[in-house]
Amino acid sequence: ILNYTDLHYQTALGFLSRVGPKTAREIIEDLPELSWLFTKSSKQLEKLTRFKSAFFEQMERENALLESERVCSSHQDIDLQPIFFNQERFPKRLNHTPDGPLLIYSRGLIDFNNAKFISIVGTRNPSDYGHQVCRELVDSLRGLNVVIVSGLAQGIDAFAHYYALENDIPTVAVLGHGLDRIYPSQNRAIAERILNAKGALITEFPVGTNPDRENFPKRNRIVAGMSDVTVVIESKEKGGSMITARLANDYNREVFAVPGNITKETSSGCNLLIGRNEAHIYRSPESLLETMGWKYTPKSNKRALAFSEKINKLTGTSKKITDCLASKGMLNADFLSLSTGIPIHEIQVELLSLELMGIVAQKPGNNYSIQT
Repeated sequence: ILNYTDLHYQTALGFLSRVGPKTAREIIEDLPELSWLFTKSSKQLEKLTRFKSAFFEQMERENALLESERVCSSHQDIDLQPIFFNQERFPKRLNHTPDGPLLIYSRGLIDFNNAKFISIVGTRNPSDYGHQVCRELVDSLRGLNVVIVSGLAQGIDAFAHYYALENDIPTVAVLGHGLDRIYPSQNRAIAERILNAKGALITEFPVGTNPDRENFPKRNRIVAGMSDVTVVIESKEKGGSMITARLANDYNREVFAVPGNITKETSSGCNLLIGRNEAHIYRSPESLLETMGWKYTPKSNKRALAFSEKINKLTGTSKKITDCLASKGMLNADFLSLSTGIPIHEIQVELLSLELMGIVAQKPGNNYSIQT
């Protein structure tokens, strides 16, 4: 027997024959340790679980472990993190979906659980109208502690990621293939920007998995399951965006659809969702934010954070001077000396130093104040 690790067993779950995520969860619930699924006999497992021994015999458990060994060895060449469903970093919203993945592979360092998540999906061939709606929606989310999720496809998906990056909004791309490739290849630059901006690329498919057609509906359930709300911006009546919207409904998540021209095929899906009461009508960014109860709370920008760090590092005389200016406003050197008890010559030396550091500014009349 090879020295299999927890990761081998976790990865092997995805290679078991006739076992999907839902069934795998039910089996795991009955076992003290995941390894038992692969190390105990079929008859032993029948006694421990609600499943018959014949079911375990059909799983091809040994083959699944061999496949997992191949995948785990290939991880060494790729900068990725496998995250199992019971680990702290796993997206908790996915655990509230009945068919959620048990293991995801992630590149990037994003926190999947400490923000609001919105999925934005739509046609691969958006009109100028769809493009404009996507841009205005993403622009409105800046400063809201929101993460934008999409599928890195051409069209609306790529625009959603792109405008997130332009607005310094974290974004997650959910892929329908392994992390050793990017599909479509023309979105490779966006994928790299996502990682550089501390976003993430995630997938449930191991390294080596091609972007096969049947993978994308599975990908779409993660897009829907990761988010609090899904917005569909232009879609035909059949396609990936409609699958994502209906899955989001199944998961009791909010869905919005952008209404469109009834003569355009790429608006027919959104209009259908609205007509069937399967989606809120998207009227404006404000209408979505109001429905979701998401209030705007501006984030401190990088410059303000850097300035705050400078202030916090001050000690001694410098700290006394800045504390005095912060509480009393604009003062000249004489009043600072009187207020702090620091000799005037020391005050003048410290003021020059603080001015050079960009912490205080000299004003008319030889007055000084905290830099703004």
